[in-house]
Amino acid sequence: MAIDPTEHLRELDATLTSIEKVLDVPTLRLEVERLEVEASAPDLWDDQVKAQLVTSRLSFAQGEINKLTSLRRRLDDVGVMFELADEMGDDEARADADRERESVSKAIGELEVRTLLSGEYDAREALITVRAEAGGVDAADWAEMLLRMYTRYCERHSWPYEVYDTSYAEEAGIKSATFAVKAPYAYGTMSVEQGTHRLVRISPFDNQGRRQTSFAGIEVIPVVEQTDHIEIPEDELRVDVYRSSGPGGQGVNTTDSAVRLTHLPTGIVVSCQNERSQIQNRASAMAVLQAKLLERKRQEEQAKMDALKGETAGSWGNQMRSYVLHPYQMVKDLRTEVETGNTAAVLDGEIDDFIEAGIRWRRTGS
Repeated sequence: MAIDPTEHLRELDATLTSIEKVLDVPTLRLEVERLEVEASAPDLWDDQVKAQLVTSRLSFAQGEINKLTSLRRRLDDVGVMFELADEMGDDEARADADRERESVSKAIGELEVRTLLSGEYDAREALITVRAEAGGVDAADWAEMLLRMYTRYCERHSWPYEVYDTSYAEEAGIKSATFAVKAPYAYGTMSVEQGTHRLVRISPFDNQGRRQTSFAGIEVIPVVEQTDHIEIPEDELRVDVYRSSGPGGQGVNTTDSAVRLTHLPTGIVVSCQNERSQIQNRASAMAVLQAKLLERKRQEEQAKMDALKGETAGSWGNQMRSYVLHPYQMVKDLRTEVETGNTAAVLDGEIDDFIEAGIRWRRTGS
């Protein structure tokens, strides 16, 4: 059944109007004005943490307004494109108008998904940990492939990220890696990726060329903010310093600048070795530890609520996506049923369809 462009444009206009109301454009404009005043203060960078928050939030708010303004203009223009094409009876011009309509529709759909991120921590930056699970050296290699997939996704969206710690496996790949995604709504967006990812392929590490199934786990937690009040007494910490290492155990730094923090009451261990000073590595490791303790607290509170409600829903830690490279090519999300045969694109960071479907799935609870 052919799409009626006029009706579709009317629907897109209604959707965009709804998005503009949800994102509250007038309030966004007022926030930009306030942040511009703060950003122009001569002593702004005396407090670097506050300065980064101000400039990051200002950039995000300006980007939201520009995105909405651009989409509104494009939507108005595509209507004019159809009118002109009909007046001239120009099939090529109408085809151009159709392509632009589809492009605008996709952009509005992506922005609509953002309006679904209304959870308590959804607007925050994210800390993501990738871990090799069952599957030996193939699992370590798979974990490194997933790390690249997510960093490529960030690069595609111009999201700054910083790898805090990488634990390399002996033969190939990584045991684990933790990185921060420093963009607003990174947590709400990426949290749907949490769980176990399964890979099926011919193992490049098996000299008999047998098929291998391997697993890697993704953990996503929100970054701690100053209002969270996560205090960690010094007597609850064990601090170890050591020399950073690279693939194959080779030394990266010639000084003991890497830092490992152990939270004695919970046994949580975090480390940071991204080739900066020991003081900076300790600060980054402490931020990760605070985030993990906040997430632990949130999960404990959620468990109490679930117990009261009598909920028995499966945990996020269950297997959630399957990547098959042999005997056929397919990536399939086991929660949303979204799938694609373009495995190369997915592993290169093109996971928007999976993330969008995951956000909608989480919102509907089905």
